[in-house]
Amino acid sequence: MAPDRDLRFELTPGELREVARFVLASAEPLLPVFEDACPEDPRPRAALDAARVFADGAPRGRHHRVASMDAHRAAAAAPSEPARLAAQAAGDAASAAYLHPIARAHQVGHILRASANAARIAELASGDDPLAGQAAVDAAAARATPVLVDVLRRYPAAPPGRSRVAELMVVLDAALRERAR
Repeated sequence: MAPDRDLRFELTPGELREVARFVLASAEPLLPVFEDACPEDPRPRAALDAARVFADGAPRGRHHRVASMDAHRAAAAAPSEPARLAAQAAGDAASAAYLHPIARAHQVGHILRASANAARIAELASGDDPLAGQAAVDAAAARATPVLVDVLRRYPAAPPGRSRVAELMVVLDAALRERAR
């Protein structure tokens, strides 16, 4: 779809904060996974701090983008899959302040990927048990507010992917959209 044909819509600061709170709730519990693997790297913690400040009402600013990019760089350098997923989730939390109001499926990742990462980490921690991942997806779905679901439904469904995280994100996306019917 050409950029000039993409459906655009409004996202209020309150809606962006609701998305940030949702992503933050998935990402914050993962921080110890990253810090256990990389105790000297403060970047994911800084991203979570930036996300928390925005979610609590501060205006968004350049520091959110910088903190997000830094956390994603920490993810790229992480020594294990769980550490990488945890840092990536922190980066997603900081970037929630800049969710684009353009109806493109990849934007769904900015809303749901941290929850899917948490589900994948739960699977890995339980010996790759998909039931642990499903339980984490169910928990994320249960804490999604009507505002979060309304924002999500403005975007196309999560795109399928080859990774387990992408699969988990599709499952969560479908559950939230079904709940809204």
